[in-house]
Amino acid sequence: MVINTNISASNSASLLEQSSKMLSQSLERLSSGSKIISPSDDSAGLAVSMKLTSQMARITGAQNNLSDATSFNQTQDGYLSQVSDALSRMSELTVLAQDVTKTTSDRQLYQQEFHALGDYIGNVATKDFNGVSLFNGDTLQVTTDANGSSFSNIGVTLGAASYTTAEGDDISSLSGATAALTDVSNAIDKLASDRANIGTNIESMTYYNNQLSTLTNNLSAANSQITDVDVAEESTTYAKYNILVQSGTAMLAQANSLPQSVLKLLS
Repeated sequence: MVINTNISASNSASLLEQSSKMLSQSLERLSSGSKIISPSDDSAGLAVSMKLTSQMARITGAQNNLSDATSFNQTQDGYLSQVSDALSRMSELTVLAQDVTKTTSDRQLYQQEFHALGDYIGNVATKDFNGVSLFNGDTLQVTTDANGSSFSNIGVTLGAASYTTAEGDDISSLSGATAALTDVSNAIDKLASDRANIGTNIESMTYYNNQLSTLTNNLSAANSQITDVDVAEESTTYAKYNILVQSGTAMLAQANSLPQSVLKLLS
């Protein structure tokens, strides 16, 4: 029996330190909701989680791009809807101007309205969306995923000959009204094609956006498996180490009291 070296107390202290450390780790996991508090907890898992998180952030950026591009197309279609009404009225005016019972003065009044509607269409051609021209005909490359892939957003130009020719027609004469009817009909056909392209753009980007939403959900689930703590399981672990710390503390006290028995030999 020795006094200077108490092996039982040393072992008890070491085990108590380990239990205290695990208890502290369990508390941190429960309070943070994360299984990985420091890189040493799961270095490989942390690396994978960082990649998944980065990918999800890029996907969010792509979704924002798609949403903005969709708004761009919806704005285009909103304007073209009004242009459609204007062209419909212009086509009506060309037929009215062909009425043989109308005088030149009557046709001049029709021409005045026809010209105003043409100016309106010309003005729409100058509109922009956040500084980007809506109707210059440029095809825009819209980012569709986290890797920078893109979708070609077909452009629309109100500067096309089909539109400008109709805008410049004069229906103040019978022959002019006849020619204008053909030109306006061509403009309406062109407008129908342009609006169909816009509809295709919006539909395609909706599919891309839905695809990214599904991918984000799956990546989030995968990342959760790596980083999110299972509260039920961790609560059991916490209870286990809490008991070990309490019993370890008691056993250390007992181990520290063992050398006192030497006093009985000295008495």
